[in-house]
Amino acid sequence: MIIICRQLYLSLFNIQIRKISFYNKSTFHYHSIMTLLPYKIGRIREVEIIRFPNRFIHRMSGLSIPKLLEKKRDGLELTDSEIHYFIDCVVENKIDESQIGAMLMAMYIRGLNQSETISLTSVMTHRGSVLDWSDRHDWKHLVVDKHSTGGVGDKVSLILTPALAACGMKVPMISARGLSHTGGTIDKLEAIPGFRSSLSEEEIRKSLDTVGCVICCQTSTIAPADSTLYKIRDITATVPSVPLITASILSKKVAEGLSSLVLDVKHGLGAFMTTIESATELAHSLVKTANGMGLETTALLTSMDAPLGVAIGNSLEVIECLDVLRGGGPNDTRELVIALGGQLLHSVGEAKDNKEAQEDSAHSRQWKSAGEI
Repeated sequence: MIIICRQLYLSLFNIQIRKISFYNKSTFHYHSIMTLLPYKIGRIREVEIIRFPNRFIHRMSGLSIPKLLEKKRDGLELTDSEIHYFIDCVVENKIDESQIGAMLMAMYIRGLNQSETISLTSVMTHRGSVLDWSDRHDWKHLVVDKHSTGGVGDKVSLILTPALAACGMKVPMISARGLSHTGGTIDKLEAIPGFRSSLSEEEIRKSLDTVGCVICCQTSTIAPADSTLYKIRDITATVPSVPLITASILSKKVAEGLSSLVLDVKHGLGAFMTTIESATELAHSLVKTANGMGLETTALLTSMDAPLGVAIGNSLEVIECLDVLRGGGPNDTRELVIALGGQLLHSVGEAKDNKEAQEDSAHSRQWKSAGEI
């Protein structure tokens, strides 16, 4: 017997039920769950659920933050639902900051395997909004971006973004502030008087349509969990964790709706990853996770044993960026911009190989256009 209900709600838990199957042969029709409860119809065989809120599933399964902390503290693998629950609590502000810090430290010490890393990255991405360029038929395949793991004097994003736009790419760069000793792209831009880094999704779209690029900080809806985790990582000495770096970077980049991504993974005295071995580990984690989520990604390993360029400090680095965009500036900065830009041009099919791509990105006309942008 099947009872077909138009819309049954168990209002206490906000559960919507489509049908209930019983083992007896009686037939009943109800418009609310409350009329069903007084009758002893028989043993329920099957219930088809339309809507079942995560919070109720979590309650039924016994999920709790202390239990998750205990599990990861002991080095056990977290399931997808447990990671989902943790991020839900972060986004909905249902967890104490001390518990977030404890979880980050447990993840830092015990680590996350590849499955956990992909799950964490995916949940952090899709717990917020994801930019969609499918209606931009002329250039939806040309949406690209770059990310650097950070260092001293690393101002490449301010140069590469308009340079890529001058080459016909679309760059919706969602960037961040400084973390630990490294300078942040947003901090550098805000050294410009009157510069506004907080943009709405509509403003991001308009900038790509009209200018071809944008650099802004996270919106409140894009990877919202990362904003909280990013801040707490900075004050809990959990910054140099490969899985946490991977999830933080890629949750924002996947949310940009990219066709291709290039990563500048730095190693050396001024980088988070001081050895080339640790930088290689991070690069593998980033590329494997991103490609596993459907984002074509490559990585370059670059040295940070000395500052990039000759200027250090937000306003000074902005001035140096303008020098490069005018055709001057230090050679190491220009060479890195060309290498990263060439990789992206090749990845989206705008050049037959890296050599041609780097020649295109180094062309004087492109630098002039980039400076105008």
